Amino acid sequence: MTKITSEQMRRWALSMYLNENRTQAEIAEACGVSRQTVIRWAKADKWDEHKASLTMTREEQIKNLQRQIMEINNVILGREQGQRFATPKEADAIAKLTNAIGKLETELGIHEAVSTAQRFVAWLRPVDPALTKTFAGLFDKFLKSLM
Repeated sequence: MTKITSEQMRRWALSMYLNENRTQAEIAEACGVSRQTVIRWAKADKWDEHKASLTMTREEQIKNLQRQIMEINNVILGREQGQRFATPKEADAIAKLTNAIGKLETELGIHEAVSTAQRFVAWLRPVDPALTKTFAGLFDKFLKSLM
């Protein structure tokens, strides 16, 4: 059997945190390291930022982009009459934000896939823990193949 490298162990730990919602203590036990080691990995690799980016739904992202467009439009409307038009920078920002909204509305994002998988894992864990581990491992490989 091939020995797992330290880097592979860290990636596996991150995967367990993101995909299986395991606690740091559970991850430490699975990896055979101390909880302090997992805490260091989480801090160094910014696990919380990864989780936040994966758990933000497409709808939340769209709303945030729409709010940004609204802010730009409010600035434009605040100008005196005859000057209420977008500057080139504002027009460019609006176009980019609108384009991003369009993509979010039409493409299944990785966030939605991960969110769905997390809900499935949460449902599956009490039903079949061994199958949960298998599914989470396969799903992690699937996500990596998309990147």
